[in-house]
Amino acid sequence: MPCSSELLLSPVLMQPAMADDTVAGAADYRGQPASRAATGGWKSSVFVMAMEIAERFAYKGVAANLITYLTGPLGQPMARAAASIDAWKGVSQMLPLPIACVADAWLGRFRAIILASVIFIVSMGALSLSSAFPVAGSGHVAIFYVALYLVALGEGAHKPCAQAFAADQFDEKDPKESVARSSFFNWWYFGMCAGTAVTTMVSSYVQDNVGWGLGFGIPCIVIAVSLVVFLLGSRSYRYYTTREASPFSRAGIAFLALIKSWRSSRRTNPVSSKGDGNTAAVEEVKTVLRLLPIWASCIIYAIIFSQTSTFFTKQAATLDRRIGARFKVPAAALQTFISVSIVIFIPVYDRLFVPLARRYTGRPTGITKLQRIGAGLAMSLVAVALSSLVEMKRLRVARDAGLVNNPKATLPMSLWWMVPQYVLIGVADVFAMIGLQEFFYDQVPDAARSLGLALFLSIFGVGHLLSSLLISVIDKATAKGGTSWFSNNLNRAHLDYFYWLLTGLCAVELVAFVFFSHILFCIQLILTKGILRFGRCIDWKFNDHALVFLH
Repeated sequence: MPCSSELLLSPVLMQPAMADDTVAGAADYRGQPASRAATGGWKSSVFVMAMEIAERFAYKGVAANLITYLTGPLGQPMARAAASIDAWKGVSQMLPLPIACVADAWLGRFRAIILASVIFIVSMGALSLSSAFPVAGSGHVAIFYVALYLVALGEGAHKPCAQAFAADQFDEKDPKESVARSSFFNWWYFGMCAGTAVTTMVSSYVQDNVGWGLGFGIPCIVIAVSLVVFLLGSRSYRYYTTREASPFSRAGIAFLALIKSWRSSRRTNPVSSKGDGNTAAVEEVKTVLRLLPIWASCIIYAIIFSQTSTFFTKQAATLDRRIGARFKVPAAALQTFISVSIVIFIPVYDRLFVPLARRYTGRPTGITKLQRIGAGLAMSLVAVALSSLVEMKRLRVARDAGLVNNPKATLPMSLWWMVPQYVLIGVADVFAMIGLQEFFYDQVPDAARSLGLALFLSIFGVGHLLSSLLISVIDKATAKGGTSWFSNNLNRAHLDYFYWLLTGLCAVELVAFVFFSHILFCIQLILTKGILRFGRCIDWKFNDHALVFLH
């Protein structure tokens, strides 16, 4: 089998390139120095991208319409179902943090991807079997949730390793491959969204009109086929590894070194850290700490994103979703508009926006990563505000039609009213989501790239968990006053209040994002010049793990 344990630990991986046609630090499937012509690049990354598309198909095949299954066959209240889904998503996106450490230090990204695929196949198969039969007591529900959280484990193992492994196929030290890698992040997300668009439409239609067993079974088959495709590319991959200590070990060593440095700095003759073998580990910790303000100021964006597969879907289920005389669009399928808008806008961004911005800014990427993230946060603010207005319109239609007390009735309001908010969230993702992916991959040391992407994913993990907590707290608090904001009868609920709350929080988040950017700028000036200089800041970028403002 390609990439055996002995191969991955081959000393060749730690040697510099021996010729111009080999890649420094990389080996091929035989353990020899990786040929630049024969390995890596787009020809290798497409196999991993195919795997990612299938993974999106599988995961979204479960997540997109899960609210319908929980409130339908399982009979859960809407608030409890939404909180359960957010908690599950939160766990699935927090797991990459510990798993990425294992992958970077011991298992290797290649093996981690294979292991994740096997877990996906087993869990999706169990999920399909458990949902194919009528719910028969608490034991049946327990089996369903065990299978569901196994899906989360597979997602946690796959997510950071697949993207980092695909990005590893581009040598950042080669000028041509470095440019291709920047474009790769756009097309990676393009492929993800293409898979999401297909599964959201196909799986939700099968689940609503044929059966849940087949609806969960199709993604299982897709992920099994994709594993075969991924293995076919084994001979063309570039394999990297490291002999350094695990990220957790390095972090522990670094913190001890920082404490030692702090204690010695209080003495008259402080101990010098030059030449200390712990210096690199200390710098890694400092790098991560500098990223935390940006990480924290994107949490509300993640909370907003988590509503698209829960409350948005329940709202859409009350609208007139007929197209033509016979076809009725599944409520969950409206999420397709997010993916479609991303698929359409990514080429526009990559081929039109970036070249135009490059002429103005002179930067190869057009705008900086943080500018891109900030633009996405602003668009998410507009999207959630629009969601509030649309929900106010929906409630008014229900009152005018006399359907307030009939939660199962179809309101005389077209599904097209909700499309703009989906599209805006999709465009916001092109800026914020991709910007965050590239930002966290680029700003961490080479040995911790999977950990960097896991840190990015943890934004959404924490966001989903906080969304679950927020929904539970608001549901209990508002239910005491009479009607919960998340009443099972959506025509009496007040999702508009919840969306306005998120709008206010998002505005605070955007201000915090700009504020932390200025704080980091000041820190960089102190570190580099020893003084604070406040000038007219008209632009900003992130270099060497700190913000630098251009005057």
